[in-house]
Amino acid sequence: MMMQNDDYLTPEAQKLIASARAMIPVLAERAPQAEKQGFVSQETVNEMEAAGLFRVLQPKRWGGHEMDPRVFYSIQLAIAEGCMSTAWMYGVLGVHYWQLGLFPNAAQQDVWGKNPATRIASTYMPVGKAEPVEGGYRFSGRWSFSSGNEHCEWILLGGLLPKKDGSGAIEHCTFLLPKADYKVIPNWDVIGLRATGSHDILVEDAFVPTHHTQRTNDHSDEGCPGRAENTGWLYRIPFTQVFQRAVSTACIGATDGAIASFRQRAASHIGKHGTKTAEDVNAQFAVSEAMIATDQLKLVLFRNFARIVHCAKTNEKMPVEERLMQRAQASQVPKLCTQRVDEMLRACGASGAHKSNPVERIYRDLLTSRGHIANNADAYSRSHGGVMLGLPNMDPFV
Repeated sequence: MMMQNDDYLTPEAQKLIASARAMIPVLAERAPQAEKQGFVSQETVNEMEAAGLFRVLQPKRWGGHEMDPRVFYSIQLAIAEGCMSTAWMYGVLGVHYWQLGLFPNAAQQDVWGKNPATRIASTYMPVGKAEPVEGGYRFSGRWSFSSGNEHCEWILLGGLLPKKDGSGAIEHCTFLLPKADYKVIPNWDVIGLRATGSHDILVEDAFVPTHHTQRTNDHSDEGCPGRAENTGWLYRIPFTQVFQRAVSTACIGATDGAIASFRQRAASHIGKHGTKTAEDVNAQFAVSEAMIATDQLKLVLFRNFARIVHCAKTNEKMPVEERLMQRAQASQVPKLCTQRVDEMLRACGASGAHKSNPVERIYRDLLTSRGHIANNADAYSRSHGGVMLGLPNMDPFV
């Protein structure tokens, strides 16, 4: 296994990460109101945009930074220390600047031609019904869980199409639509990640031109026509290896935020029985084990991306066993973080259940994050374990 290095931390990258870290206190201050209103404020989005945070993975030819994914995920970790919902939205929307770079150049022109900072929402559930017509498809469906869509002008939606090889098999496809072609159905009333505003999306018989589609799991040059113009190694990384961490990494940063809040509270809090939380053995174990967990999870995150980047730069194909292992590791993150924050919340005692305790909100956010299909730890551990025991790979995204 290759050793990782930090050559991706250029002065420009460090500046972006520092900008994200500088936002932690204000994000933490805004987090309760964001949860209450059910969306991340436009003020926060404007500040993130002004700092250039959204465009870390966007091609340079569109004014993006086209940086190593480790920069992107360092930023997401920082944002999550202040507000996990904001970091979740950032992870999801930020990946779209990368994926659009795989679409035909005409699609990139349609979205970024007038404003290269234009944001794109998504929900990749393959529920769209696509009927072939001249020049494209008639497209309809209803999708759930579109995070941050109120801050976007376009959307990426999942559907199924026959493979081009004539085999009759179907494959996942991403359809690109402008805001005029879809409706947001407000229904995101949940226990956690409330500020992500992950409402439903409705499309009724919209026309989607062929150049607004991309075969999500086709990693060939034919399947990723945007590589003709976006020739950098970043756009040779398979979709799943970039996206799978977008919906788990915020959990690590949020756990670090919970640790910071817990330490501050425990240092001064005296319970109803007159004992300090800091002297409680349960509190001591909880904070130590949480810090050990996030340290280990970050080490694996950056080690795995060092390997992903190496493969992209050298055109080495990562073995399926390794890809499945990485997918399983990403899916384990919310489960492990929830367990650690659960112990800190328990050590807060009965008074820790008040909504004024940030650990309580973070715990609910983590619980909700586990519901994302990419965070189904049991399913992806089973996929990896099955292949390691000689069974075929059943995960179409790996």
